[in-house]
Amino acid sequence: MTRDVVVVGGGHNGLVTAALLAKHGLTPLVLERREIVGGAAVTEEFHPGFRASTVAHLAGPLRPWLVEELGLAAHGLRLVEPEPRVFAPLPDGRSVRLWGNPERSAADIHRLSPRDAESYPRFHRSLTAVSAFISRLLALTPPDVGRPAPAELVSLVGLGLGFRGLGREEAQRLLRWGPMAVADFASEWFETEILRALVCGRGIAGTFAGPWSAGTTANLLLQAAAQDGNGAGAAVHVRGGLGALTRALADAARGFGAEIRTGAEVERITTKDGRATGVVLAGGEEIQARAVACAADPQRTFLRLLDPAVLDPDDLHRLRNYRQEGMASKVNVALSGLPVFTAVKEEDAAGLLAGRIHIGPEVDDLERAFDDAKYGGISGRPWLDVTIPTLADPSLAPAGAHVMSVYLQYTPYRLKQGDWASRREEVGDAVMRLLEEYAPGVGRLVLHRQVLTPLDLERSYGLTGGHPSHGEPALGQLFLARPLLGWARYRAPVAGLYLCGAGAHPGGGVTGAPGANAAREMLKDL
Repeated sequence: MTRDVVVVGGGHNGLVTAALLAKHGLTPLVLERREIVGGAAVTEEFHPGFRASTVAHLAGPLRPWLVEELGLAAHGLRLVEPEPRVFAPLPDGRSVRLWGNPERSAADIHRLSPRDAESYPRFHRSLTAVSAFISRLLALTPPDVGRPAPAELVSLVGLGLGFRGLGREEAQRLLRWGPMAVADFASEWFETEILRALVCGRGIAGTFAGPWSAGTTANLLLQAAAQDGNGAGAAVHVRGGLGALTRALADAARGFGAEIRTGAEVERITTKDGRATGVVLAGGEEIQARAVACAADPQRTFLRLLDPAVLDPDDLHRLRNYRQEGMASKVNVALSGLPVFTAVKEEDAAGLLAGRIHIGPEVDDLERAFDDAKYGGISGRPWLDVTIPTLADPSLAPAGAHVMSVYLQYTPYRLKQGDWASRREEVGDAVMRLLEEYAPGVGRLVLHRQVLTPLDLERSYGLTGGHPSHGEPALGQLFLARPLLGWARYRAPVAGLYLCGAGAHPGGGVTGAPGANAAREMLKDL
């Protein structure tokens, strides 16, 4: 029996691809190496009674049209976005809170800087306008520059008109901002150091780069476009953790006719006469298919699963130099109670702490954290993006207890001294030491902590190099060049093989965009 499509990888992008293909009449088979679907978007018990979104801890958010198109609400998907979206405490007890409403954010900022309070609504409006234009690029298949199809020419004309519609000031800003260091971008808008650092956090998230690195503003703009363009960013929780999202995607895919097999590790993508013909599983089972969609990262796809002999030697060289070494770790903490932050004082702690908690008071603090990692060291004072998901969903822990989910940078995949087996707990120690400065006594609440290093992300969750986004979101690896120049249209140089993971345009985050775009192109071909 020859399948229509085999989808390699049951992460959220692979499931989106399968669900859309199935809804439009094909019969895809999803093969997932682990015993549960979800990839890096899973909910797992890491201590008796305590569950966390183990790797990614917030939704991208998933494209709203996908939620509707796939009927995910009917499969139990419930999204929650707390307010404020971001809480940025300082050790001296001051803080900044950013809300979905820019005027409310400005009123809060006024306590620290009247000038920045005046600037913030303008910042929000400008970011929203530019992001609305960029969001059109995220849903677009990068064109074949050499031989664009008529439909692509129409899309490009539409983009041109959209660019003109920005107006001269915003259009010029967009062209100038992309190559900028996000530290320079933040300084153009704000004078308060913590507010600048908050903006920089969005630019460095998921990158092996510091706030003074060129091109990091482009990453901020991509993130803003993938969200809603809001100056505060997004902080979307899923009730039940991200595993509830991928379970809903799996249920939707099955409902449309897709088949999903877990515990099915793909060992090899088979080819014949330059065309993908199916896969071979660990254990020897061979499955034939008209097409293969791979949600794995580019290096795993082309350097491990595919026979390198079918690729051009120059392409192999480019793949080996594709930047895909990670910089992030994850620490999940089981707490006996809610931490007391000095910056909360006598306010509603549960309300203020339910969104994202930014730990990194100054731009130079973030740059110094990057300095440690770029020379092969573990940052002693990392940048932390923290959530306490039990404030939005108490079912994740026993009554009165809490889960703290900490995404941190910078912890390089390759260490200059020692190895991750011997240095793993340094990461957890650095996190707790830093948190004590903002929430004294938090260490006494710790019942258990789980530390996931870049090596764990590779071995347990299939992220080659431990990179959460399947490759750097750098200017040289975006849009027409994601993953490589000439490979950006979801179709691999091997006929019948498609890329549908975060290594394809528009990149990482729990948005479903790469999977949806790839499904659209596969339906055209099949």
